[in-house]
Amino acid sequence: MPDVNSQPPDIAGVRRSHITARGVRFHVTEAGPADGRPVLVLHGWPQHHYTYRHLLADPPEGLRIIAPDLPGYGWSGPAPHRWYKEEVASDVLALLDSLTSERVLLVGHDWGGYIGFLMALREPERFAGFMPLNIVHPWQTPRGLAPHVWRFLLYQPLVAALGMPLQQRTPFLDWVFRLAIADSTEFTPNAVRVYTDRFRDPVPARAATDTYRTFLLREIPALRKGERRRATLPIRALFGTADGAIHRSLAAAETADATDYTVEYISGCGHFLPEERPDLVRAHLVTLAADTA
Repeated sequence: MPDVNSQPPDIAGVRRSHITARGVRFHVTEAGPADGRPVLVLHGWPQHHYTYRHLLADPPEGLRIIAPDLPGYGWSGPAPHRWYKEEVASDVLALLDSLTSERVLLVGHDWGGYIGFLMALREPERFAGFMPLNIVHPWQTPRGLAPHVWRFLLYQPLVAALGMPLQQRTPFLDWVFRLAIADSTEFTPNAVRVYTDRFRDPVPARAATDTYRTFLLREIPALRKGERRRATLPIRALFGTADGAIHRSLAAAETADATDYTVEYISGCGHFLPEERPDLVRAHLVTLAADTA
């Protein structure tokens, strides 16, 4: 039986490369014309670049889709830090330096969306527009978060404390996907296995453990200070309302400190929006590209 972890899954027509930036050996998957308008798409946990397989297999005309595996995830090498989110943002910005000097469109799901917010706040001149998918925005207050902390406690402490054996030796990730997917028409069991099998490797399992351990021990306490930077680029958030891990109110436009932020709520869709509704993600990306041309 072949080792399902040894090679990335097949996606028709893509280009793959490894690029080292800030000590991370990134695995990068691209589609569309090499001289097309760049679109950086970032995944979350418990996934990798395959999150965007529909977009990679059928890139919109004129767009260059760039889908890296985040440090330690997928087929990228481990990060030389404990997945502190500002450090990951620096890693990805360094990767972007080696890929293009143009302003890029940015798409991010889950933790990829949060990293996207940090990048857009730090270096807004690098980005023409941003489309966050099922992720909280960074302008949260303790009062706003308090009613929804129980959702985080359902799984995050488990991953932070027992992430290595939990992901490598148990069906925990199957349970996560089963509870978080509202529409499995596009997001099939075979696609789920592409992720669950990869997290049996110690490098992704460690990256995921560090992602949540650092968040709970170092980053949540820092949230009391609040995010004081204001977003100045167009932000077009999409949010599947059947998400059991993140409440829709945490992506609300009313609490976002941004000059141009909108959110569209998608009924009948769970947390994994890029895979449950790839047609919608593609259409909104095309609109964002046109609006920011």
